[in-house]
Amino acid sequence: MTYQGKRVLVTGADGFIGSHLTEALVRGGADVTAMAHYNSFDSHGWLDDLPDGVRNQLKLVRGDVRDSAFVNRIVPGQTVVFHLAALIAIPYSYAAAQSYVETNVMGTLNVLEAARRWDIERVVHTSTSEVYGTALTMPISESHPLQGQSPYSASKIGADMMAESYARSFDVPVVLLRPFNTFGPRQSERAVVPTIIRQALDPKCAAIRVGDTSPVRDLTFVEDTAAAFLAAGLAELEFGQAYNAGSQRAVTISDVLDLVLELSDSNKPVNRDESRLRPQNSEVRALLANSSRLETATGWRAQTSLREGLSRTIAWWRKRLNEGLIRHEMGYMT
Repeated sequence: MTYQGKRVLVTGADGFIGSHLTEALVRGGADVTAMAHYNSFDSHGWLDDLPDGVRNQLKLVRGDVRDSAFVNRIVPGQTVVFHLAALIAIPYSYAAAQSYVETNVMGTLNVLEAARRWDIERVVHTSTSEVYGTALTMPISESHPLQGQSPYSASKIGADMMAESYARSFDVPVVLLRPFNTFGPRQSERAVVPTIIRQALDPKCAAIRVGDTSPVRDLTFVEDTAAAFLAAGLAELEFGQAYNAGSQRAVTISDVLDLVLELSDSNKPVNRDESRLRPQNSEVRALLANSSRLETATGWRAQTSLREGLSRTIAWWRKRLNEGLIRHEMGYMT
């Protein structure tokens, strides 16, 4: 399986996972159109941080997946569409739920409609482990009930169901990739791992402020998640079906905190930050992936240990702190 010469569109290419996927596609020989969310800063998000040899091979477009006419203009001629564009910041979804429906559900509808019209060979729709809510059974397989425990997760459930319906109703060749918690370079501090790392390294921070450290998570290094997308774009998979992509290792946020302190050689005190707590009935207490379905179909399996992934992420943050390059991103696009 190869992407050599394939025409590929990545929506949300300017975000955390999207930029890593875009870079991997270019290195794999694909002809990539990278869609970034339009902004007034003349920025292409994390695509601006890619090596020149990669970035110069991209076709960069800026727009908004909520604009059906725009989406319909950039989809024709593509072989594979990776749909990652979404509003993803969970805290903001409590404040502005409608914007999540408009971007995550309607944006997905626009991509599916364009793919249907132009007979695209494959759409890989990005789901999230948040659609499962707090695990009722672990590890979590794709048959686990879906539970909307935040407006964000509810909007992603809606988007997933839209993708499933288009496969069933119109034979749109769409697969749902469901990454569990991903971490690594380029992730904004809306997520717990980078906020812990930045505070551990930043001399301006006398203490590390975090929310609830008891939840259990399945943390996957971003390069492994990008590899899961690459596999989902080419392998023989069932259209309209979801495939989990996780490390299949459970770890508490407290364990992650301890490991970051060790790897960063930090002895800063840790204080509870009430502002980072979710509403009591909204917190997802435990997530652990069963990724056997994707592994059986594609051979994909997470390769990077938590220790190695955190070490590489700490090195990235250390470099950016030393260079004074700190970016506080908004939650648009994964």
